[in-house]
Amino acid sequence: MAPAPQVVVFAGLPGTGKSTLARAVAGRLGALWLRVDTIEAALLAAGLPRSFETGLAAYLGVRDVAADHLAMGRSVVIDAVNGVEEGRRMWRELAREHRAERYVVEVVCGDPTEHRRRVEGRTPPTPPLPKPTWEEVLHREYLPWTEPVLRVDSTAPPEESVERILGYCSRPPA
Repeated sequence: MAPAPQVVVFAGLPGTGKSTLARAVAGRLGALWLRVDTIEAALLAAGLPRSFETGLAAYLGVRDVAADHLAMGRSVVIDAVNGVEEGRRMWRELAREHRAERYVVEVVCGDPTEHRRRVEGRTPPTPPLPKPTWEEVLHREYLPWTEPVLRVDSTAPPEESVERILGYCSRPPA
């Protein structure tokens, strides 16, 4: 019998290093890496104005692509801010519907000066999606998690963080 597919959810504010770690973990797991920003950028490139609806559509698009792959038994890595309960609930339901193991990795940058440097120094990762300002990051809605998560500080060496995340994903989910 094949092992259950995994849904590995990455969460955290912009500039914390989510995408760097999520991409590396997906590669090591042989999983599909799905970035909400990539889908939202495609919607903007198609001429839609940036809005709450394009952000929501990006989350829904990632959910639906993930569902297709989970139905084939393939694991997925979700890369998004996941700052509010509605988005978090979506990944719980997705994993439950597909009998997948779900793991949540919250990425933080424990050094505020470094975090600001990353936000202000980055090039827009997915044009035409604009990069956020430091003020936008500071005031972004991001609620505390009410369930067990693995919290990773991205000031640690990336390979060390990837190994820690892979160890977490190798155990039965909480």
